[in-house]
Amino acid sequence: MAAIEVSKDNFKTEVLDAEGIVLVDFWASWCAPCRMLSPVVDQVADEVTGAKVVKVNVDKEQELAETYNVMSIPTLIVFKNGQEVKRSMGFIPKEAVKTLLNV
Repeated sequence: MAAIEVSKDNFKTEVLDAEGIVLVDFWASWCAPCRMLSPVVDQVADEVTGAKVVKVNVDKEQELAETYNVMSIPTLIVFKNGQEVKRSMGFIPKEAVKTLLNV
């Protein structure tokens, strides 16, 4: 399943109210490491079952970035049943992204 672009309007529904694992990619178009990580996150979204993958553009959704203390991008946050359980900052390879989802 492809990654879903989320905003403050649907973050609660797509992430906080979701059952199971949700990977949230906080990114920006001007960020080189984000542009490197984005296709990796898309591949993981297509390959992994049992987890939802969503993306938050921090330029459009500064309030969400502040709420989750995203100080550098890219930042990946894994939520399980609406609670943050893991976090990673910076570029990581695909296998490391998949490992994050093992919660």
